[in-house]
Amino acid sequence: MQYKKELDALKRSGRYRTRELVDKNIKDFASNDYLGLSHNKELHELTCKELGRLSINSSKASMLVNGYHQVHKSFEEDLCKANGFEAGVLLGSGFNANIALIDALVRKNDVLFMDELYHASGVLATKLSHVKVEFFRHNDMQHLEELFKKHLHVKRTIVAVEGIYSMDGDVCDKEVFDIVDKNGALLIVDEAHSSGVIGENLMGVFDYYNIRIKDNYIKMGTLGKAYGSFGAFILASEHIIEYLLNRAKPIIYATSLSLYDTLLAHNALRYILDNKEQLKEDILLRREIIHKELGIKIEGLIVPIVIDDNKKVIAIKNELITLGYAIGAIRQPTVPKAILRVIARVGQSTQELRSLCKKIDKISL
Repeated sequence: MQYKKELDALKRSGRYRTRELVDKNIKDFASNDYLGLSHNKELHELTCKELGRLSINSSKASMLVNGYHQVHKSFEEDLCKANGFEAGVLLGSGFNANIALIDALVRKNDVLFMDELYHASGVLATKLSHVKVEFFRHNDMQHLEELFKKHLHVKRTIVAVEGIYSMDGDVCDKEVFDIVDKNGALLIVDEAHSSGVIGENLMGVFDYYNIRIKDNYIKMGTLGKAYGSFGAFILASEHIIEYLLNRAKPIIYATSLSLYDTLLAHNALRYILDNKEQLKEDILLRREIIHKELGIKIEGLIVPIVIDDNKKVIAIKNELITLGYAIGAIRQPTVPKAILRVIARVGQSTQELRSLCKKIDKISL
């Protein structure tokens, strides 16, 4: 009972968390399965057949110790082709990928400029003793410019932003690409919530802004969201990937990504590219419904609704569960003010989304 007081305090403040079993009978507007591919049985069955033809079932080891398979290499190559990068590497999760990038790339005497709303995994990595970090106001490019001027004589500067921010749902400012180029900095873009959701080819924010890929750009994406699988990838120049393979602990000391998850994500990539026009229509239609019913403009599929009360946001979430809808209830300190986080998933029908919006509008008034 060493932590009873701390747990009691969390309960009093409405910040106590529990695991909740998935209920298949409830309509899912809470998960990050943006395209509904987690329910695509054809992709699953195809993946199982491919896995069955292999001589082994699992990765067995680190990528650097007999755990790097042709399955991994082929997927990395197709990710690079689809996104315009030279090289890539697969990891076990987006959380691990952010730790890997920041721990390995930010060396002594370097400075990392990070958007204040960057994911918790990246923020955690800044706590490492050798990492010097300056946070800039969310999407505030003037503040970022000021930080560059403050650190004119730094050996190396690195900027970290998200493609689509996981809670606010907004897209990073396009100007960030010009600023990092002008200042000779590296740019890390966490595309966990934008890869598969925005862009002409649904490849994310580089695609969305039609950015020409350069050696100083690094893209991180996750496979457990739009791709309906599990794991993550980092895409960059050959030089950066070579360096990460030699310095990034979550790559060096972890078993490589499972073969099933790799094959499933590879099949999802092909599916997204082959069906991009229909998927873009589906995404646009859901954005239009959100705007019409809730008056909120979104660029991806994340819908944040500010409630600003930890206990009320849970009450609304629970009431919606009784009506057959699952949504997110995000509380402090994850967000400054408690929000309902609705995912306008392609996996649920437009009629279901419209019905949910009407119920949210009525309940949260």
